[in-house]
Amino acid sequence: MVNSLIHPKQGDKANSAWFDEFLVRLLENRDRTGLTEMIREIDALMITVEPGCSAAYVSELALMTPYHYLVTLESESHWTHILRIDMESPDLLVREVRDPGRGDIFRSLNEVYPIGAHKPNSRYMGEIFRVSNLHEVVEQQKSREIRFFNQDQIRKLELPGNMAIVKPSPYTHNIVAYWERPPEDIRVYALGNSVILDEVNRGYHAAKAIQEELGLDKLIRPIDHLATRVYSQNREVAILEYLTLSSYYYWGSYDIANQNSSTNVTKSIHYADERISPAKVFTAANQPYFVNHLVGLPSPTENFVRNYGPRLHHLALAVADGETGNQANIDYVVDAIRARGKDFLLDVIGSREEGLKQIFSSASEHSSLIIEYVQRFGDFDGFFTKQNVAELTHAAGVEENLRLLQAESEAANPLVNA
Repeated sequence: MVNSLIHPKQGDKANSAWFDEFLVRLLENRDRTGLTEMIREIDALMITVEPGCSAAYVSELALMTPYHYLVTLESESHWTHILRIDMESPDLLVREVRDPGRGDIFRSLNEVYPIGAHKPNSRYMGEIFRVSNLHEVVEQQKSREIRFFNQDQIRKLELPGNMAIVKPSPYTHNIVAYWERPPEDIRVYALGNSVILDEVNRGYHAAKAIQEELGLDKLIRPIDHLATRVYSQNREVAILEYLTLSSYYYWGSYDIANQNSSTNVTKSIHYADERISPAKVFTAANQPYFVNHLVGLPSPTENFVRNYGPRLHHLALAVADGETGNQANIDYVVDAIRARGKDFLLDVIGSREEGLKQIFSSASEHSSLIIEYVQRFGDFDGFFTKQNVAELTHAAGVEENLRLLQAESEAANPLVNA
C-alpha cells in the first residue's frame, strides 16, 4: 500500500494542531481506500482567456515555454487550443470564449474582484488528473462530500465530456477533473470538432522559429510547479482539500516573515520528477488584511487575492543547469526573451552558491498569469530560498498595485480607452 506520510516535513512554518491531526487522518484514509493508488499524474492544465486573445497567448507560450500547438477543438461558444510537449508532461488547454457577453460560473468568480473583473474571462481553471478507475474515484470522492458538475452542466460549460469535474473550490476557486486513460494511450479530449486555426498556427510557428534561433528550446524545460494564492484563513484547508482531491503529499511550509506570507508545497506521491506531475504550491498571508495597520507589515499575497480572487498566480518552468555564452542559462533565457519585448518584474535573483536562481515575468496581458523561471545548480533539490521568495513576492506586489490603480482609473473613466 502507498504511504503518503513517508516523507519528512520540510520548513519552519508552524501549523495548527487541527491541521496536523487531519493531515494524518486524511492521508491514511486516502491510502487505505486505494484512492491514492488510483489517482495518478496531472495530465493537463486548463486556462481561459478573453475573446480574441488566444492566438497571441499561444504565440507567447510558444516563445516562453516548451509547448507546441497541436490542434483546436471548436465548440459552439469556445475554441480550445491543445498545447503539448510530449506524453510525459501535462498538456495545456487554452480556452477562448468566443462571445464577450457569455456568462458562466468561471466568469462569475472573476467579476466580484476589482482587477479580476477587468478581464472577466481570464483565469486559470484547474488540473486534470489521470485515474485508473474513474467510477471508483468519483464514488469515493462523493462519499467524502466532494461535489461534481453533472453531465448536462459539463455540456453547457463546453468542457470535455469524457471527464468527471469537481465544482470550483471555495478556497482556491480552481477545479479538479478526473479521466480514465491507460498510460499507453494518447490523450484525446471529447469536445467539439478538431481544426487547425490559421491565425493560431502562424503565430505559433513564428514564435517557435525565434525560440529555436535563440536556442531557448534546448534550455527551457517543462512546468516545475504551480503556485496558487489564497486568503490567510484558508491556507490550511486549501492544502488539505487538495490532498483530498489528488494523490499529492504535504512537502512542507516556509514562513516569509518580512512579506507577511508563507509558501506551502505539495508534491506527487507517485512521481518525484515534477516534469511529469508539477508540484502544487499554496501561498497565503500570515495575517489577514484588516490587521496590517497593527502589525506594520506589507501584505502582497493577501492584496493579490483581494484584487483577483483566490487563483493561480504563476506557472514555474525549470531551466536546464549550465551556461550559455558565459552566462547562467537562466540569465541567457531572460535576456533573450526580454529583448523580444517581454517584461520581467525584476532582475534574476539568487546565485550558484545559494543553489538556484529565479525570476518572475510580468503578468500576461492575455491570461493574467506570471511565468517564473527557476534554474537549480548541481544537486540542489528545493523550490526556493527564503530571500528569493521575499524579493519575488515584493516585486509581484508592486506590479499588482499598479494594475489595481489602472483598473480603478478605467472604471472611473470608462471612455478613456473606448
